[in-house]
Amino acid sequence: MSALFEPYTLRSLTIPNRLWMAPMCQYSAEVFGPDAGVPNDWHFSHYAARATGGTGLILVEATAVSPEGRISPADLGIWNDAQLAAFRRITSFLGEQGTVPGIQIAHAGRKASTDLPWLGGAPVGADRHGWQPVAPSPLPFAAGHAVPDELTTDQITEIIEQFADAARRALAAGFQVVEVHGAHGYLIGEFLSPHTNHRTDAYGGGYENRTRFALEVVDAVRSVWPAELPVLFRISATDWLTETRPTSEAGPDDRVGWTVDDTVRFAADLRAHGVDLLDVSSGGNAPGVRIPTGPGYQVPFAERVKVETSLPVAAVGEITEPRQAEKIVASGRADAVLLGRELLRNPYFARQAARELGGVVSSPQQYHRAA
Repeated sequence: MSALFEPYTLRSLTIPNRLWMAPMCQYSAEVFGPDAGVPNDWHFSHYAARATGGTGLILVEATAVSPEGRISPADLGIWNDAQLAAFRRITSFLGEQGTVPGIQIAHAGRKASTDLPWLGGAPVGADRHGWQPVAPSPLPFAAGHAVPDELTTDQITEIIEQFADAARRALAAGFQVVEVHGAHGYLIGEFLSPHTNHRTDAYGGGYENRTRFALEVVDAVRSVWPAELPVLFRISATDWLTETRPTSEAGPDDRVGWTVDDTVRFAADLRAHGVDLLDVSSGGNAPGVRIPTGPGYQVPFAERVKVETSLPVAAVGEITEPRQAEKIVASGRADAVLLGRELLRNPYFARQAARELGGVVSSPQQYHRAA
């Protein structure tokens, strides 16, 4: 059998194949009122199509743990029970198709309160249902962005509790996998990187202090998540600052960022705190950096974590062809692949890959004539 279509087990949960869907925001929820952050028909049809397409695990997009944790006013949330109830429709259908339902829980930090990407993604104010962002340090993401409020230690404790509450609701909503979003320059990633964390208290300074918030979030999530179900963590393996900018071009705050060495070290810490798999991406914490993209360009980061630690990994980044994905898994560079844009283009990628590679995916009875 194709390695891509071998089942994969994390704790007591078996995922039917190694082709998984990466979390990708749809920016399609109501922005205010009782339906704010509630998944709707768009979200149902979007995820249902990828489930009938044979995807083994679907990670629902970054879902905010609080209203202030949204990237945009139109993001999904899981801070109240109305949102929880609406998610049950999605998780139930995914499970009926043999797909494992997962969710990414997140806080956007200083990158919060922005417009829809197709409207430019600029910061929005109260007149557009926006709000004041928060962050480890009062450093705006880019020119034109609001200076975020620096979080107090009491506020940090409150956000950690919000992550735990979100995980409780995710479980009640029928999700079997929860992923903590620590990547792409959102709040947890902001704490990790010296580029964005200039604090001088217990949550800033050296590596141990900068990773404290992330590990406390993981501990809070793990404490309410069943021992038999997996917790994932998404990380940006590098800020692409020290790796890509000559010192002569870097400003004083850009010479040091989060690096691949940091990621490898942190992977061991995450494993010790109950994380079962690292979803390895990169970038997002600093605008304007040069990223040398290309097919599978982030796979080496996942591979290094897998080789140097005992933590399983999923690879992401311009994985677009079945044989490319097969080679990544079969060669042991990663335990699974997470597809993003390719699954937006082709919801039935897994089914087509199975035909090409000799794998097997479950087929809805209604589609038996095409099996």
